[in-house]
Amino acid sequence: MKSGGLLTALGVLVVLSGIVWWTGKHPSQPAASKTPAAPKIISVDPKQIEGIVLVKPGSDSIELVKLADSWNIAKPSPMPADQDAVSMLTGSLATLTADRLIDEHPASLNEFGLTNPPVEIDVNLKGGKTTKLLIGSDTPAGTGTYAKLDSDPKVYTLPSSTKAGFDKTVNDLRDKRLLTFNQDKLTGVALTGKSATFEFGKNAQGDWQITKPKPLRADSLQVDDLIRKLKDAKMDLTSANSDPKAAAAQFASGEKVGIASTTDNTGTQTVEIHKSNSKDAKDSNAGGYFAKSSAVAGIYKVAGDVGDSLGKSVDDYRNKKLFDFGFNDPTKLEINGTAYQKAGDKWTSGSTAYDSGTIQAVIDKLRDLSASKFSDKMAGTQALNAAITSGDNHRYEKVAINKDGASYNAQRDGEPAAVYVIEPKDVDDLQKAISGIKQQAPPKKK
Repeated sequence: MKSGGLLTALGVLVVLSGIVWWTGKHPSQPAASKTPAAPKIISVDPKQIEGIVLVKPGSDSIELVKLADSWNIAKPSPMPADQDAVSMLTGSLATLTADRLIDEHPASLNEFGLTNPPVEIDVNLKGGKTTKLLIGSDTPAGTGTYAKLDSDPKVYTLPSSTKAGFDKTVNDLRDKRLLTFNQDKLTGVALTGKSATFEFGKNAQGDWQITKPKPLRADSLQVDDLIRKLKDAKMDLTSANSDPKAAAAQFASGEKVGIASTTDNTGTQTVEIHKSNSKDAKDSNAGGYFAKSSAVAGIYKVAGDVGDSLGKSVDDYRNKKLFDFGFNDPTKLEINGTAYQKAGDKWTSGSTAYDSGTIQAVIDKLRDLSASKFSDKMAGTQALNAAITSGDNHRYEKVAINKDGASYNAQRDGEPAAVYVIEPKDVDDLQKAISGIKQQAPPKKK
């Protein structure tokens, strides 16, 4: 490289170094932000909101009112409101935050679509004060919406998602439940199927039992699942299924699946389910379920799992387990008159100690012993008796098992109305476990 070029390069380097040094000593000041922090448009306690009116030109206004801590739709037609949906709406309105402030004193509201806004939301507070929120047109980029308070000239932008949260119809806000019972206060459930009626009630321990047509043990998981489905049963108000005349016609011509009744501290409610008889492949309602409820006017399409639950028989809700001790720790086992007592982790019968593993194998088989179906009469000759004492309350359960040809019948002590039919293999496995009970091996000599 020529010496002149080298000197020039060195000079440029010196100048740049000086600039860097000066900049480090005199850092540039940040420019003042032209976009202020997201301002609050409305900030109130949600508990102070006692009324909301949604106004859209060309359609009926929706008026929500709060009565005794419960929201209701007052207009266009009185009906209960979905408490969760309204709570989300009040929460959004109570702490409404803008993206940014656009203009503090706009010369005209036309360019923002706020002269005749497409949406107006009136928020009525305790004490008579009303805050009116006007929502205008979308921003040119389509990511936001112009908005302002009726009492304030400032124009803001709201996120598009916020606007979508306010775009509610009556169907969005109404209570869509077909049954409005209080699950915590539920005392009875009744089902009427194609050929029988059966009822559930609670025993002294608060567990569900079958009370009619006769007292029977109930499968609590099955009953709880039924109650959940009844509680979650809602109207299908999608556009394709919202025609009340079409729903009524499907219900009238459909096959009756069943009726469910629930009783709580406020009384009894019923829902009747019919299944569409339409076989038209182009009919979206073909095979669908339609419901009429005492808790709400009208007939509506509902989810299929509700109808399926009403189509079950009483045996589907019966407890098929022979023993209820579950995973409670047994303290006594009786097999064909021989009693085994547990103390600590040791099992004994009289003065003889027995291998805990072999006793546990029998207990496991008894715990799993279930009916494959039910019978009306105990038949056959006695094959074995087994009893378990378990838990801190020393719960006692005894089961007698009879052999009837190639089948086995079983009956719990104190339940003469219930006969359980057990698979032969399950009894064979139990008897093998019983024959495998052995004494505790003596300790090895040292």
